[in-house]
Amino acid sequence: MRLIRLFPDDSKFRFVRWRVLSYPFSAAISVMTIVLFVTMGLNFGIDFTGGTLIEIQAKTGKADPGVVRSLAQSFEVGDVEVQEIGSAGDISVRFRTQPGGEAAQSALVQRARAAFEKDYNIRRVETVGPRVSGELVQSGTLGVVLAIFAVLAYLWFRFELQFAIGAIIGTLHDIVLTLGFFVITREEFNMTSIAAILTIVGYSLNETVVVFDRTRELLRKYKNLPTPELLDLSINSTMSRTVMTATTTALSLLALVLFGGQAIQGFANVMLFGVVICTYSAIFVSSPMLIYLGVKTSARAAADDILAEIERAG
Repeated sequence: MRLIRLFPDDSKFRFVRWRVLSYPFSAAISVMTIVLFVTMGLNFGIDFTGGTLIEIQAKTGKADPGVVRSLAQSFEVGDVEVQEIGSAGDISVRFRTQPGGEAAQSALVQRARAAFEKDYNIRRVETVGPRVSGELVQSGTLGVVLAIFAVLAYLWFRFELQFAIGAIIGTLHDIVLTLGFFVITREEFNMTSIAAILTIVGYSLNETVVVFDRTRELLRKYKNLPTPELLDLSINSTMSRTVMTATTTALSLLALVLFGGQAIQGFANVMLFGVVICTYSAIFVSSPMLIYLGVKTSARAAADDILAEIERAG
């Protein structure tokens, strides 16, 4: 019985030469992400902003967001965000934190229930106070920062200096582009989003380590091979595994996106994007970076040292 191969084992595709396109593309996207992050910011969910979130479903199967918005604004409780979610009959209504504490929030919920229950089914009500939301922001940010530093420390001790720097650049690249996904799509950023980012960091690290481990093996095996050719060989030799992992993961996430429901759809959307970005990064960002970081076979490095000595002597 023949095994399924999504990528030929004997491929000789020259991945590294595409760095002349991948690096400007990644740089442009990263800069755009930073600019949009500073100017637009993230669409923080109720976990971070505080307030009340009410999800309703039209009893008739169809809902008009404009009518719901007008009804919610008639409460005169400040800014109200209304948007369709999932099917055409599902709508989320978000109210900001009300002055007066929990009593004011509870009164708002009761008022909203009374107004919506005639034509809509109340599917979910969630209230987060300003103190809790502030604590979530601090703990969430601290968790992400500590996790990133832990990953960087692991990379530093796991590889030689050049490999560690290349892996760090690739991981940071994936984090920046994931934030760009949140900024551009206006996907709600909440505690689930932090879990998605941390998962993407782990996936990015895994993809990079697989390629770098093969590169280190080939460095010992091929003493005179130019660095670009050696990197192409290491990428091609691991590509079957990379494609298989990315494909099976993406198919699982696609099923969650299509059939997982609203509760986990945001997480699945981000993870599906992350799988694509991490795979791209391991091949076209992290690996070619080793060329600029000076990774060479022992014979090539020795030859360069001799040439440098000759030039200094001359």
